[in-house]
Amino acid sequence: MEIWKKNLWVLWFGSLIVSSSFSMVVPFLPIFLIQIGVTENVEMWSGLLFSSAFLAGAISSPFWGSVGDKYGRKAMIIRAGFVLCVIYILTSFVTSPVQLLILRLLQGLLSGFIPGAIAIVGTNTPEHKVGYALSTMSTATATGSIMGPLIGGVLAKLFSNRMAFASAGVLCLLATILVILYVKEEKFVPGKERVSVFNTIKVAAQNKLLVVVLILTMFTQFSVMTIEPVLPLYIVGFGHSASNASILAGVIFSLVGIASIIFAPRWGKLADKIGFQKVLLIGLFAGGVGSLLQIPFHNIWAFSIVRFLYGCFFCAVFPALNGLVVRATASEFRGRAFSLSQTSNQLGGMLGPLAGGAISGVFSIHTVFWVTGILLLLTMGLAFWSQRFSHQTDTPSSSRTLNH
Repeated sequence: MEIWKKNLWVLWFGSLIVSSSFSMVVPFLPIFLIQIGVTENVEMWSGLLFSSAFLAGAISSPFWGSVGDKYGRKAMIIRAGFVLCVIYILTSFVTSPVQLLILRLLQGLLSGFIPGAIAIVGTNTPEHKVGYALSTMSTATATGSIMGPLIGGVLAKLFSNRMAFASAGVLCLLATILVILYVKEEKFVPGKERVSVFNTIKVAAQNKLLVVVLILTMFTQFSVMTIEPVLPLYIVGFGHSASNASILAGVIFSLVGIASIIFAPRWGKLADKIGFQKVLLIGLFAGGVGSLLQIPFHNIWAFSIVRFLYGCFFCAVFPALNGLVVRATASEFRGRAFSLSQTSNQLGGMLGPLAGGAISGVFSIHTVFWVTGILLLLTMGLAFWSQRFSHQTDTPSSSRTLNH
């Protein structure tokens, strides 16, 4: 098997494991708080635990990207994998919310397995296969987000939430061992600049296409995450009980993931033929229209069908954005570029749920769908405008990079 293919499938499996480990414990944090004796301000602690790791990760990602570009992305993946293993195992022993919060902050500050994996795939894959490879990587996180809550729920039911945390640590250790044994980073050119977050931001700011891609990433993640906190409440509005709504919300969330698993590789192959920019425009347009089309449906079956169709198209967006990061940067800067992309993603992931909750509280849940749809269409407009920076690089046969 060619080295790039072996890297792709090993890192795909590793990212699947890490994504599963994340989603098998994070959704159950509010329940875990109650189990360790927290009886007051549970909602406040839950919000802090969810947002703290995102914020810490957004701050630290550029630093780890710089280190990865200097010493190797494989080394950074291994470091992050061992860190996740230790943190999850320690989490299984916590006895207070403060201990849990400290570990969540450390998780955000020290992790970076999946961005490192994407950086290796984006750098060590032949130019004409980059779209396919990055889209395939996106199916790992989609599959993990579906499998994780199921595995975590079963472990918590049969044993305890502590066992779920410990199991997540063991899984991360397994993923790290696979990377050590089988991943080879061939096309690595060490960065000559010293490790500096300020220098990383300075260099990135000179690359107009990269700056636009980072803005697009944050806006896209912000837009879709506004739906996350209100979707279960929206389903309750269909006439279902709160307990049934939780189950149905999980199923409906998984529909988008299932659509991604099926269609993301197809979008990747299309991107290799027609360019990442065009695929991005299609995905954002369909995502915006798909969000708006969910508003008139008040039947769970019709709503689910629309969500699935939405997922069939929207799964093209983030792989296309990652593809544009590859097209916009030289290989020796690519680790830092993907770390900045991770920062943009995490900022959107942190702010989106806050905005969605505030909008639904002040106006209505329907308003959140309107806002999400309009924001995605506006993001598409920005992506269309950004073609002026990328028309020379976003072609299947091009091997040039932009360094503005």
